[in-house]
Amino acid sequence: MAAAAAVAAPAGVEDGVPRSRGEGAGEAVVERGPGAAYHMFVVMEDLVEKLKLLHYEEELLRKNNLKPPSRHYFALPTNPGEQFYMFCTLAAWLINKAGRPFEQHQEYDDPNATISNILSELRLFGRTADFPPSKLKSGYGEHVCYVLDCLAEEALKYIGFTWKRPTYPVEELEEETVPEDDVELTLNKVDEEFVEEETDNEENFIDLNVLKAQTYRLDMNESAKQEDILESTTDAAEWSLEVERVLPQLKVTIRTDNKDWRIHVDQMHQHKSGIESALKETKGFLDKLHNEISRTLEKIGSREKYINNQLEHLVQEYRAAQAQLSEARERYQQGNGGVTERTKLLSEVTEELEKVKQEMEEKGSSMTDGAPLVKIKQSLTKLKQETVQMDIRIGVVEHTLLQSKLKEKSNMTRDMHATIIPESSVGSY
Repeated sequence: MAAAAAVAAPAGVEDGVPRSRGEGAGEAVVERGPGAAYHMFVVMEDLVEKLKLLHYEEELLRKNNLKPPSRHYFALPTNPGEQFYMFCTLAAWLINKAGRPFEQHQEYDDPNATISNILSELRLFGRTADFPPSKLKSGYGEHVCYVLDCLAEEALKYIGFTWKRPTYPVEELEEETVPEDDVELTLNKVDEEFVEEETDNEENFIDLNVLKAQTYRLDMNESAKQEDILESTTDAAEWSLEVERVLPQLKVTIRTDNKDWRIHVDQMHQHKSGIESALKETKGFLDKLHNEISRTLEKIGSREKYINNQLEHLVQEYRAAQAQLSEARERYQQGNGGVTERTKLLSEVTEELEKVKQEMEEKGSSMTDGAPLVKIKQSLTKLKQETVQMDIRIGVVEHTLLQSKLKEKSNMTRDMHATIIPESSVGSY
């Protein structure tokens, strides 16, 4: 199988390097052509060929007693449970084949955990998997084929497999030899034998004396034979059997030449006679068919006229109903246009009304709100406290000023009543 695959490389191979057909299946595709729905069938066929190159029949299927999947096994939904188990088994085997340890999927394992492990291994190989893991849970589809195809390619890379260019066998053209039938004689063979005999006789020299002696002996023998021939000793039944045996060899057939114009003329006459005989028969059938069709057409025309005459008043009523329907549709369109204009006006009025309501709500909330009044009261209390403090400070300042004035006055009176004014005090004044 490997040799057969090396002879004819699949379409996903270019210059001896394997390339996945499903590459990019998990990526966001901007434009998908009309054949995108059938792309997974091509990927699945390539996957089967790659699995055969990896000898999965001997190493996997026979050991686990599994049936070999068909070439469209993972592309079409048949049995989701069986397909999912087969997908997990193949994926685990391919990952192990690619050189990474991976445990086989068991019956009671969590499918979500198994799928996440497979996708993580696929990403470790450098492959993209930009699709939800739930796409693989069904066990079939484009993404399943893509994952298995990528893992098969990684396994082929790990074992060092490379695609070879196809070598086409050289077909030797054998010369077709037509076996000649010895029983059937043709005119050409008879002519050739006759010519060969004449040439052989011409090459031999004729001796007159020998010829005379031979003719004399032949005459004597013939005279003796004629006496014997008068009474025949052969059996008539044996003679008829011998005639029947030799008769096919004596048949002479003339092979017709297709290039001969006489043959073409004969064929033309035969075809003409055949056409004329067939035309006579078919003409009668066609005439009968024509007559039947003409009669049926006449019947159909008369029935149509009768039906039109009977249903003329219904047709008129139908036309009147159609006219009324058209008028009603026109009125409906006009009314619909007026309704659209009024709905626009209604929407504008409702918008203005909502704006006015919002303004009224804002003003009402501002009027009913007591926060500004509380702030004013707090500010008034602060002003009163500040005024009280200022009054206290003013009283203290007035008291200190009065004390200073009284002290100065007492000093002046004391100096006035003093008898001796000290020099220090005089200097100070």
